[in-house]
Amino acid sequence: MTRTPSTDRWGIDATWLDALDEEHEVAQATIERLREVIGEPPEDLDSRAPIVARPGDVLEVDEAEVTLEDGSTRHVDGELPEDFPLGYHWLQVPDGPRRRLVVSPGRCWLPEDRAWGWAVQLYATRSRDSWGIGDLGDLRAVREMAAGQGAGFVLVNPLHAVAPTPQQEASPYLPATRRFRNPLYLRVSEVPGADAVDLEEDAGRALSEGELIDRDAVWARKREVLRRVFDATGRDDPAFPDWWWFQGQKLQDWATWSALADVHGPDWHTWPEELRDPRGDAVAAFAAEHEHDVAFHAWLQWALHLQLERATEGMTVIQDLPIGVAGGGADAWTWQGVLADGASVGAPPDAFNSQGQDWGSPPLVPWRLREADYEPFVESIRATMAGAGGLRIDHVMGLFRLWWVPSGEGTAADGAYVRYPAEDLLDIVALESHRAQAVVVGEDLGTVEDGVREALAEHGILGYRLLWFEDDDPAEWPAEAMAAISTHDLPTVAGLWSGADVEEQREYGTGTDEELERGRRSLLEKLPGLRRNAKPETAVRRAHELLARAPSLLLSATLDDAVAERRRPNMPGTTDRPNWSLPLPVRVEDLAAHRLLQEVARTLAEGVAATRDPEEDAIGEQPGGEAREGA
Repeated sequence: MTRTPSTDRWGIDATWLDALDEEHEVAQATIERLREVIGEPPEDLDSRAPIVARPGDVLEVDEAEVTLEDGSTRHVDGELPEDFPLGYHWLQVPDGPRRRLVVSPGRCWLPEDRAWGWAVQLYATRSRDSWGIGDLGDLRAVREMAAGQGAGFVLVNPLHAVAPTPQQEASPYLPATRRFRNPLYLRVSEVPGADAVDLEEDAGRALSEGELIDRDAVWARKREVLRRVFDATGRDDPAFPDWWWFQGQKLQDWATWSALADVHGPDWHTWPEELRDPRGDAVAAFAAEHEHDVAFHAWLQWALHLQLERATEGMTVIQDLPIGVAGGGADAWTWQGVLADGASVGAPPDAFNSQGQDWGSPPLVPWRLREADYEPFVESIRATMAGAGGLRIDHVMGLFRLWWVPSGEGTAADGAYVRYPAEDLLDIVALESHRAQAVVVGEDLGTVEDGVREALAEHGILGYRLLWFEDDDPAEWPAEAMAAISTHDLPTVAGLWSGADVEEQREYGTGTDEELERGRRSLLEKLPGLRRNAKPETAVRRAHELLARAPSLLLSATLDDAVAERRRPNMPGTTDRPNWSLPLPVRVEDLAAHRLLQEVARTLAEGVAATRDPEEDAIGEQPGGEAREGA
């Protein structure tokens, strides 16, 4: 575990530095409360925990027998040979415990050439065939448009599943699981067996007529029709049970939790006590009694798997990994004890929020994560990057430390940083990236302690550089990064330039007039060379001209900016704003012909072409895997 002089054996830092490098002491009461939540780390943990190493590393054991993933065995004498296979193995020392041995290349897979692409809030990207929300059919259409424009990737919001109950969670960053996807994104007409029932598509399409995305109405409609399709044909295709069997216990757990949530609600803490143990007899009996309901939720995941494959075919789609999950959700139910009960993840006070932030997700307990052989982390990383060639890790600093907020009285300011085994976690990300041939981007925005960006670079994880945050000319930005103008939490270019964003902030009371105007002026300084009466579309063009100067490996533009949308997807600090529910004002079918969007695409394509070696392919082969198309 990464340790500092002020870190105790629970991983808690007694002090922390703010964005101005001012040191703060954590209240002793906070430390004592977090120690209770974390629990006493076992004295012998280091002798039982996984060993994460690279070929050539000296191990902490003199000799051992290693059972490889393929079932063969290798003898090691204190050091891993250079030709030792990468992967997840088991190490046995004489008269000692069996331990997991993770052998990593140490660096993530990276494309050889630069690329540009679109950042897409998929739920907002509706077509005329959408049922009230952007779906995987719409993602396929965006991917096809992007490919035609010469883009190399698409970046999407988290697609992870929430509880299947009538009240749908709107935030993509608070899912019930980080291992399975949200059936709201299914194109109903394209699920297996859809032609066997009357889909009543006109009623579905009518859901797109509203000004906002109504997830509750969309899910009610989609679920009813999807269940009819499943009841009519769900067991007809032998590919489904074969796929289900291959997914193993993790899909069984998800489908069982979903069926339980249908009956008892989305928070497992409120269920009858005998159903709170995922390995208990009562849960097994429930799954047997509700076998058809469990199968329905598994079938939805199979349909999502098929549609995602089709939507991403031939192009890198970078999928977003949230920092955590809902405390009452499926992952928290499955991994009780590994996820903390009595604390949540957040951020300390800063210049933007004097009370700090509480994001509501229970954090992983560092020592229990090690004791669980890192499996919850491995499964989340692997499932999110699966099949699409890219991963964006939200708040990547969380691999090093997380701000824990004790439950109960007080505010998010009454928290502390807890340290994580960063080197092990980074090596696991590198192994999964290598196996999936997936580029990895770490969202390193905000307060970043010394050493983090250097460690990310050493592991081949791209950082983030935003026009709104950087003081340097984009031409001076690093190559090992994804460059962009904004994110889903920040103003769009049109919203900033027109003043619409600051007016909306004022409406929702996110700051004083002086604070809001000062913040707007600081961002406007990032757009030099524009007349004060320039149109928002002119500001959009200028912003992307600046972005195109960046030598960064990946250049990312949002569809919101490209169509001059004035509202940002999410405004932090608001509870009554329709965050995550604002549809894009241009339908998918009309995007390719949108003049401003065409200009943005052309600008970024020219910026990438200016530094690309024309004799090289878009993606070259790298050791250990085949070449991949796209980014």
